[in-house]
Amino acid sequence: MFVLYETPAGYAIFKLLDEKKLEQVDNLYLEFETPEKANKLLKLKHFEKFNDTTEALAAATAAVEGKVAKPLKKTLKKLLVDEVQSSLLVADAKLGTAIKEKLSVQCVYNTGVQELMRCIRQQADSLLGGLPKREMTAMALGLAHSLSRYKLKFSPDKIDTMIVQAQCLLDDLDKELNNYMMRAREWYGWHFPELGKLITDNVAFVKTIKLVGTRDNMSAADLSDILPEDVEQQVKEAAEISMGTEISDEDVLNIQCLCDEIISINDYRTHLYDYLKARMMAMAPNLSVLVGDTVGARLIAHAGSLINLAKHPSSTVQILGAEKALFRALKTKKDTPKYGLIYHAQLVGQASQKNKGKMSRSLAAKASLATRVDAFGEEATFELGATHKVKLESRLRLLEEGNLRKLSGTGKAKAKFEKYQSKSEVFTYGAEADNTLHAKKRKHSEIETPVKEEAHDEETVAAPADEESELKSEKKKKKKKKQQDEEAPAEAEQADQAEPTPSKKKKKSKHQEQ
Repeated sequence: MFVLYETPAGYAIFKLLDEKKLEQVDNLYLEFETPEKANKLLKLKHFEKFNDTTEALAAATAAVEGKVAKPLKKTLKKLLVDEVQSSLLVADAKLGTAIKEKLSVQCVYNTGVQELMRCIRQQADSLLGGLPKREMTAMALGLAHSLSRYKLKFSPDKIDTMIVQAQCLLDDLDKELNNYMMRAREWYGWHFPELGKLITDNVAFVKTIKLVGTRDNMSAADLSDILPEDVEQQVKEAAEISMGTEISDEDVLNIQCLCDEIISINDYRTHLYDYLKARMMAMAPNLSVLVGDTVGARLIAHAGSLINLAKHPSSTVQILGAEKALFRALKTKKDTPKYGLIYHAQLVGQASQKNKGKMSRSLAAKASLATRVDAFGEEATFELGATHKVKLESRLRLLEEGNLRKLSGTGKAKAKFEKYQSKSEVFTYGAEADNTLHAKKRKHSEIETPVKEEAHDEETVAAPADEESELKSEKKKKKKKKQQDEEAPAEAEQADQAEPTPSKKKKKSKHQEQ
């Protein structure tokens, strides 16, 4: 049984003298306490040294990718061809599989092998007697530097750095263009203020200034390549009656130099956008189809890389770029934001204000899936993004139409949607009540009661005839009661006058006795 041990200086192949020790994994470290014990268990069979750092880098790269390097293949062929029944202990399962396919050698990889490799690493200086420790350290340092450079240069994770830098530069160019255009409009506005209102396009405005110069040359200039016919006619008419001040030729020359800078920056911005679009379609095609090239690049730039963006959950992708608003809302205990950079996506922009939150949540979920496919998928296609975009468009259509679907059940049955209509009562004002002229007194039944109107039907509701008769009967009863109440005290007074009080009777009886 042989052991393959990889070092920065080369490949070392040991022969395991006692195979039973490998079964005792827990006590294996006791056999490597001293160099003497280690040499009793393992014997160096062959050491294949690397010629230079380039060869060491190639071997290390092949080992990382699970491939068999040429020096290792030659060495194993020389040593293991004669011994057919021998097995090889390897530290990497992928490398063992590749060796088994290439050379038809049985490779062993388990926990015991891992412990054995750890023990060999501990006594590597004594087991590899022909190599000084200083040389081994120098080889390890050189290989580490070379491997780091190789990974930094060829790592697919670092390709999106170009997207991040291009998007940041594109934003800076937009800011500079806006500043330059504001300066050009204000500067030339002193000479021809009407031109700024007639030509709203910045590039056409700058090209017109570059071609014409002063407004005196406007009537003779041909602007058909820059402006439409109607706008060109309006500009020429406004140049004849302009209220602007006169400027010198040197002033016009400096303004035209500024126009040249604006045109060149705009051309470079167009070229940079085309480059960014091509890079996004190559790097993240599904994300580009879903949210667009610019929004996708901004999401990648904000996350740092495509891998970091793929690690974010969809809830984080939804509010990415609105961190200040999120923490402000958490601090003040108010509503958290519904969207961040994803707000500028086409699907969210097409939605109405009440549906923007729902669409941003759905789009963030699909964009998170698309980003993971772009980052970790093997094939670079945009089929997933196209299918998800069609589904999101159909969902947006349903939300805008108001046909909501059930969340539970089959998910295919449409929910009943009844249109809500508010029913409000409106009382009309009787204009006849404003009359101040003396008129005959009307009976209570003749007075019109206030009419109730519904907001939608606009139909008057009148009291039924039975209710009017009941009201009249009740009024008659009330009048009778009032009359009875008034007659009762009058009858009581008459009775008091007719019958004298007991005190008066006593007085009369006394007077008669006297």
